[in-house]
Amino acid sequence: MRRDLNSIARETFTRMRDQDEFLEWAVVFDNYYGTTRKPVERALTEGRDVLFDVDWQGTRKLRETARADVVSVFILPPSAKALEERLKVRAEDPEDVVQKRMRGASNEIQHWEEYDFVIINYDIERSLKAVRSILAAERLRRSRQIGLKDFVQGLLAEL
Repeated sequence: MRRDLNSIARETFTRMRDQDEFLEWAVVFDNYYGTTRKPVERALTEGRDVLFDVDWQGTRKLRETARADVVSVFILPPSAKALEERLKVRAEDPEDVVQKRMRGASNEIQHWEEYDFVIINYDIERSLKAVRSILAAERLRRSRQIGLKDFVQGLLAEL
């Protein structure tokens, strides 16, 4: 799995946003986040799946631009205490930022009903298994199987 996080100047971000270079973008906890369009479109053209780690704002934007291709999964913590502990264990943010994220968690969680699937992340292995199951099922959707109609017509012609 590849995870691309690149920091750019706010002015560059604004220019890219104004030139429609992002599939989605949002301001979250005073930070600007966005997903650049070209790498995603290239991956999709190559037939690869693309996994996004975005908040509800990003999910809404992706749905606006590519509804038929988006499968959304909301991942909930098993409890508020577990969420806070996980934020602290990451050790990426100082305590004041952790508390700010905790205050914002209620707003994030209120959007759970907008998603196709919801996973309660009791443990990472179980959650990964659930995501893989969703991905496998979505790949088998009739509408996603390229060439299926021709295959079935050929099969029927053989009968």
